Amino acid sequence: MLNSLRVRRRIAAATMLTVSLALAGCGGNVGNQKSEDDASFPDRGITLLVGQDAGGSTDLTARAVADPADSDLKQTVTVLNKPGANGALAAKELAGAKADGYTLMVFVGSLAYITPLAVPADEAVDINDYEVVTGLSQDDYVLVAGAKSGFKTVKDIVDAKKAIKYGTTGVGTGSHLSQALLFSQAKVDATAVPFDGGAPTLTAVMGGQVDVASIQLGEAQPQIKAGKIAPLVTFAEKRPSYMPDTPTAVEAGYDVPVQQSRAIVAPKGTPKDVVVRLRTAFQKAFANAEYKDFNTQRLLTPNEVDGPAVIDQWTAALKKYRDLTGQYKIDLSED
Repeated sequence: MLNSLRVRRRIAAATMLTVSLALAGCGGNVGNQKSEDDASFPDRGITLLVGQDAGGSTDLTARAVADPADSDLKQTVTVLNKPGANGALAAKELAGAKADGYTLMVFVGSLAYITPLAVPADEAVDINDYEVVTGLSQDDYVLVAGAKSGFKTVKDIVDAKKAIKYGTTGVGTGSHLSQALLFSQAKVDATAVPFDGGAPTLTAVMGGQVDVASIQLGEAQPQIKAGKIAPLVTFAEKRPSYMPDTPTAVEAGYDVPVQQSRAIVAPKGTPKDVVVRLRTAFQKAFANAEYKDFNTQRLLTPNEVDGPAVIDQWTAALKKYRDLTGQYKIDLSED
């Protein structure tokens, strides 16, 4: 009886050893399979969505950071433009993508903290519904007027005591909000004229279709230097180093600190190891000399913080802008 029991135990032990060896030959135990898959990431190309047209600030930023990032990832990072609704169309596509790190997006902050003030609640995009990989940069706005308009300061507009038209780069953008707040506080009778992006807005200012417009610094600077438009104020919290001679709206007496911000974002549920691997690659891209030169040339301020910091920044901005629009009774959806 004792011998029989010992035989059965030996057979069981041999069976367990055989199973263990088989599992090892298949890559270890099943519970470790996910981490090993993550460790091999990426094993194919990555798509980087951009919710704006090719050639704009966000598109150029995406392309500038993609090149050095794919060197570290050893896979191609392909920029794919999906313009529409200030990036909401691309954000919707990203939300429906597989959460495996192979589909990302350059997410503009205004979509998270300004557009929700201009669209119905069921159409608003919530940054908490995504995984933020890393912050990228911040872009300040400058209020410009046509060189022949006669406007050199906000006071000139106020003193003119006439209705004006202001161009925006789209409904629910920083361009829109900055001017709506400014003219409401200054008690100027102003009407928003939306365009699709910075280029057509600039054209409208220079052509006299609108009196003024709020444009991102990098897009406006060449025309300012050429003398075709005049800067009145920036909407930065303090004077940008790129425009030290132009006062801020705050200095002019108006509570209008509005900035554009960008981040790399992935679908909700993307594995933590994959997010960390992506962040590492983009951090190395930030140190690339050509990328640093790009930021300088485009007048961008690096904001290369981690995902939780981006969410904190954008959540605070949404609250601040919601409070300001409530205080001054501004309804962006009506402009």
